[in-house]
Amino acid sequence: MTSQESEAPEPVVVPPSELSPEALRRVIESFVLREGTEYGARDVTLDDKVDDVMRQLDRGEARIVFDPATETIDIVAARDRGARRR
Repeated sequence: MTSQESEAPEPVVVPPSELSPEALRRVIESFVLREGTEYGARDVTLDDKVDDVMRQLDRGEARIVFDPATETIDIVAARDRGARRR
């Protein structure tokens, strides 16, 4: 591990309640519109996909993670240990 890698700030979990409703929806929309988040052969509306992710966030099955090193935000499964709680 290089000194730069060891000095990189760890990702931070962002509680959905810390975001405005509009910002939260934009984060979720960005996530569900990415390639690789298709739901298979059936058609699922954007609103349904957003609602599904919102339910996962509410149940604690998923969480929003901000990576200060790349200044990016993502949604990950809660079982992923790549982010620490705030």
